[in-house]
Amino acid sequence: MLIALFAGDGIGPEIVAQAKRVLDALAIPGLTYEEGLVGGAAYKAVGHPLPPETLELAKRADAILFGAVGDPDCDALERHLRPEQAILGLRKHLGLFSNLRPAKVFPELANESALKPEVAAAIDLLIVRETNGDVYFGEKGFRTTADGLREGYDVMSYNEAEVRRIAHAGFQAARARRGKLCSVDKANVLETSQLWRDTVIAVSADYPDVALSHMYVDNAAMQLVRNPGQFDVIVTGNLFGDILSDQASMCVGSIGMLASATLNEGNQGLYEPIHGSAPDIAGTGKANPLATILSAAMMLRYSLNLPEQADRIEAAVAGALRGGARSADLGGAMTTVEMADAVLAAL
Repeated sequence: MLIALFAGDGIGPEIVAQAKRVLDALAIPGLTYEEGLVGGAAYKAVGHPLPPETLELAKRADAILFGAVGDPDCDALERHLRPEQAILGLRKHLGLFSNLRPAKVFPELANESALKPEVAAAIDLLIVRETNGDVYFGEKGFRTTADGLREGYDVMSYNEAEVRRIAHAGFQAARARRGKLCSVDKANVLETSQLWRDTVIAVSADYPDVALSHMYVDNAAMQLVRNPGQFDVIVTGNLFGDILSDQASMCVGSIGMLASATLNEGNQGLYEPIHGSAPDIAGTGKANPLATILSAAMMLRYSLNLPEQADRIEAAVAGALRGGARSADLGGAMTTVEMADAVLAAL
């Protein structure tokens, strides 16, 4: 079982190193690692955020454990050379279309949420986000209007096959949880969303045991704050899912706690925390590694078929929090290494 380690930029190397410590502690037979350059680190080394060698490693690997990309030094580069293109390129070349972002409040962190503790305590949801289409991959560019004005454009589009594929992923996830799927769109004003809604309804015929509902994205954002406990699984497009999953992170207490998996049809996956590279705290030991450690647990569950080991990691994170482990983003003062130490002690 080959794991590609793509640490990336900023705090990426620090948090990936701690997740690897936890994986090593499990002593899983046959688990091997290879490292690759991505993002700003890759651009500075070889002139491209996703070098051919890195992409080749990604294709060979059973799963990818990813840190973060983003470097202020690269902000002035042409868009195709910016660090963020590494993650978009991996999604495109590996067919990574189904992004799973669980959001659940650990009881010990209910007071850290921006919501009232009794509201936050009810959060236990999964956002299934399509990640291979939408405005991020549509036609884009700049043009000049008839009035001589500079205009930017990004085309939002989905075809039926793309929506059908992610809809099946959403229904299957809901079937494995509490049997409720909420499809989020903006069908009242967007033709793309109308196609999305029509297709999701058609797919629902295959899942009579799952209760399907629909919600406009603006209402969904409000409901995540007002009554997040109503949601089980949310399925939505790339842009809406990006926004809603970041919102959900603050509802559970910190963006440093949310893991994610992005899978292709063969369950090869890229696993990463949903936060960014945080260059302002890189090298200071303040980064919270728990989201990356929890991403490693998702990797064991979804791509490597090792659910018992995944359960052990998740239980160890819960145990560390019960024992008082707190990094700066959780109101504490423990370093990145000390947080991982607490997980290892609970393991």
